[in-house]
Amino acid sequence: MNIILFENSSRENLLPLCFTRPVSLLRTGILSIYEKWGKRLKGEYSFKTEDYLQKKYPLTVKEDNLFISSHVCPNWELIREIESLRPEEGLIYKGETIAVRLSCKDSFDFPKLPDKIKLHDFNGELGLISNLWDLTEGNNRQLSLDFELLTKGRKSADISPSNYIAGKENVFLEEGVKMECVTINATAGPVYLGKNSCIMEGVLIRGAFALCEGSTVNMGSKIYGATTIGPHSKVGGEIGQSILNGYSNKGHDGYLGSSVLGEWCNFGAATNVSNLKNSYDKVKLWNYAQNRFVKTGLQFCGVFVGDHTKTGINTMLNTGSVVGVGCNIHGTGFPRQFVPSFSDGGASGYHVNQLKSVLKTAEVVMARRNCILTDEDRNILEFVFNQTASYRRF
Repeated sequence: MNIILFENSSRENLLPLCFTRPVSLLRTGILSIYEKWGKRLKGEYSFKTEDYLQKKYPLTVKEDNLFISSHVCPNWELIREIESLRPEEGLIYKGETIAVRLSCKDSFDFPKLPDKIKLHDFNGELGLISNLWDLTEGNNRQLSLDFELLTKGRKSADISPSNYIAGKENVFLEEGVKMECVTINATAGPVYLGKNSCIMEGVLIRGAFALCEGSTVNMGSKIYGATTIGPHSKVGGEIGQSILNGYSNKGHDGYLGSSVLGEWCNFGAATNVSNLKNSYDKVKLWNYAQNRFVKTGLQFCGVFVGDHTKTGINTMLNTGSVVGVGCNIHGTGFPRQFVPSFSDGGASGYHVNQLKSVLKTAEVVMARRNCILTDEDRNILEFVFNQTASYRRF
């Protein structure tokens, strides 16, 4: 089956994380949304996303196509109903189209569906990623679902007796994990350690928790669930209910809570994030679609940070902050709660973090991980730089 992961209008609610990627490449639980689908529903996958992303993430249309919403985290009940769809049939959930099977001649009119499409209601429960905070609020559930998906019928690698484990049946190690003198409590949620990951001595972990392939937890760290550390990342200090999408570092002391970091971010030593207002009021968060701060309904809400953003030592980030792509945040005091992409500065003011400088740093940082900043990556960052210029009125 030719499967196309499409996006709806709520994509804008997921900026700045989706400035540089399709929605389906966001991570919640252990896996990205795209990986969740790929491991449950076999087929050839492609993406229907913004035009400037389409070259790096191409779209393939064939005679028979299954369009699936990138905003949906699947479960087996949904998979069964999707597999039963006939041509020109679809599924809706709470008024939103989540899957539709279309022929080639209809595909390019999507998401405006032909009148002949027969839609059925899906009455099960689904995890929808429609807002930034849906990633963290649903992370506990997604960690459990992904843990079951990845470990069912498999045996964990051996755990060294130097570690103290509570709820050992909920702990799974892939091959190559290095872990000695670590305390893990998995009675409140599963703990998954990816291939060639490393947890140094003295670390305290409370599930649910995922440490993805090639990532490291530094000595003496304290991690609370539900937290996901994406592949090839390094973390330290205190972390709770947060997600690092991958290739990002928070390697030193400092608190990160109820937050999501994109890729290629680096938090300097003693960077601290507030996820609770002193007044205990519900948090508002910057929303690109509405061009204003919106109510989240949450009491705990940290920061959401776009790709290639860095913070200096002792940086403080306020409750409910949104920081764009390619920023360099430093200095004393709390920066404002909305920092436009390609900003350099902090509470005392900003100037433009020029595209040339961001590209140069990105090239160096990525080379350290044996990755290449491709022409496609450069073009995406240049587009975002130009697209967000109106926010940088410094």
